[in-house]
Amino acid sequence: MTKSTKTELKNRALAAVREYNIHLTQFRNAMSEWAGLNATDMECLRLLFQKGIATPTELARHTGLTSGATTAMLDRLEKAGLIERRPNPNDRRGTLIAPEKSSAEKMASWFESARQAQDRLISSYSESELEIIADVFERFAKLWDDERRKVQKE
Repeated sequence: MTKSTKTELKNRALAAVREYNIHLTQFRNAMSEWAGLNATDMECLRLLFQKGIATPTELARHTGLTSGATTAMLDRLEKAGLIERRPNPNDRRGTLIAPEKSSAEKMASWFESARQAQDRLISSYSESELEIIADVFERFAKLWDDERRKVQKE
């Protein structure tokens, strides 16, 4: 492979990553609007489905919201039947936030088309190609997490 070809491929790959991020953000924003939520509400729900349960302080830190804005967000999500507040067994004054049991099915239906499209796309690759794809995304995830940590230290 010649140097110019490798440079061209690197540029193409990085352009594709940027394009992917742009379209993913646009999709997330469209889904949020369609669901009657805002992007931060959806980000909160993503974290809750990943962790299972979180404190309001953790959600505020994750979303970058103030405590008051976090309370308003949680009020919206609770009113929509997507989360529930529970007493914190380790802190009598504290609250834990968890996804409402029915919200998993509700939200899964919202993303069914996207999940099917992802499955069709990813199934079109060979095992060796999937290893490379998984490696690239895992490394990019770590890269962005490392870069976020650098920014937060400054």
